Amino acid sequence: MRVGIGYDVHKLGENEELVLGGVNIPFHKGLIGHSDADVLTHAIMDAILGGLGRRDIGYHFPDTEDQYRGISSLQLLARVFAIMDEESYQLGNLDAVVAAQAPKLAPYIEQMVKNIAQILQVSERQINIKATTTEKLGSVGRGEGITAQAIVLLVRREEEKAK
Repeated sequence: MRVGIGYDVHKLGENEELVLGGVNIPFHKGLIGHSDADVLTHAIMDAILGGLGRRDIGYHFPDTEDQYRGISSLQLLARVFAIMDEESYQLGNLDAVVAAQAPKLAPYIEQMVKNIAQILQVSERQINIKATTTEKLGSVGRGEGITAQAIVLLVRREEEKAK
């Protein structure tokens, strides 16, 4: 078994879409980034890559490459899944938290879980996503950005354990 942790933060800006866990969330601001700036999915990817002992998503999907401009982070997560699968690991479980002062994220969490579970080819019961505020403290509390943290347990597939 291996454990990985991931963290991401992006600034909120006008005229941007707000995408978290692959879900478009109606809001008057969105996250600014080279891709879709989905902090939740970015944190999850970094957690998986960390658990595999690989470098971060900036190394694998650099913001200096146009092919990643505006790309859905779910597409990038599928590529990270392929790396995990190639190394004969599967997800044991994932626990993540998104910190945002606004909007309220609870109505969207179920779809986020579905999106991520589908790409990682696991049961939705293996994915836990929570949302919180920072009680109006710091940059997240002032509505300047959104952050996410994720931790994963990766398990070596049974056929590889036997070797």
